Amino acid sequence: MSRWRNTSFTSLPYGVDMATFLLRVVLPDRPGALGAVASRIGAVRADVVAVDIVGRQRGRAVDEFVVDLADERHVSLLLDEIAEVDGVVVEEVRMLPAEPADRRLSAYDTAAALMAAPTQPDVLRAVAIRARSELDAGWVAVLDTEDAQVLAVEGSAPAAPWLAAYVAGTRWYEAHRSAPPISEPTPGGIDNTGDLADEHAPAGAHAPAPDVAWASLPAWDLVLVAGRPGRPLAEIERRHLAGIARLADARWSDLAARDARGSHPTARYATTPLVGASLGTGTS
Repeated sequence: MSRWRNTSFTSLPYGVDMATFLLRVVLPDRPGALGAVASRIGAVRADVVAVDIVGRQRGRAVDEFVVDLADERHVSLLLDEIAEVDGVVVEEVRMLPAEPADRRLSAYDTAAALMAAPTQPDVLRAVAIRARSELDAGWVAVLDTEDAQVLAVEGSAPAAPWLAAYVAGTRWYEAHRSAPPISEPTPGGIDNTGDLADEHAPAGAHAPAPDVAWASLPAWDLVLVAGRPGRPLAEIERRHLAGIARLADARWSDLAARDARGSHPTARYATTPLVGASLGTGTS
């Protein structure tokens, strides 16, 4: 049953609407851990509306709970309850709109928006809008790395030269990260322990920042970059960004095929009947 049709079950008996929160929780990746957290949430009369697994690595899982509470004054009580579960850390708590977006439908909305975009610039604008919405990002930019030029943007993105340098540096890092890391910080207190010991590395080569992600748009020869300052992007969210990029590439193919058909010499005859080709007639 949809949330907006379930109001009577997510409101207090005396008619006060419950506040909705998102909790990002890091917990041991072991049987029973998720159930233990859910049980603690229920102990404070909170309603778990949705659970998403957003990451799993090295024996730890990152889950997001969408929770209805009587009001925000109960948040501290909820956090105290969750802290009772061994090995669990609450990474983020934030209040959501009264009717948060349904993530199960967001991919369909993105595909529909891209397919409805009639021109290539419209597609790029739609990509930026939808990526920002789906990832709840602070900003999203579509970048031409060769010319260091932003072609579409949503939110207050960093300057194009910074974005181009960041993509180049992290791209190099990902291609060469089997090399041993530099263990000493650089002058000025900047910790470069994620950098690679290679004299051929570009000046900005470093591990990806936890709150910035990018995905290639190979059909466009562009890059889609997203940032969520202060809130790490989980691996599943980075894959989500790559999925949006693949949708944009598919739309490029559609537009390119349409343009090719329109420019073909025979296109002008497509709607013109051939002389003598009407049904039931012929020539000798």
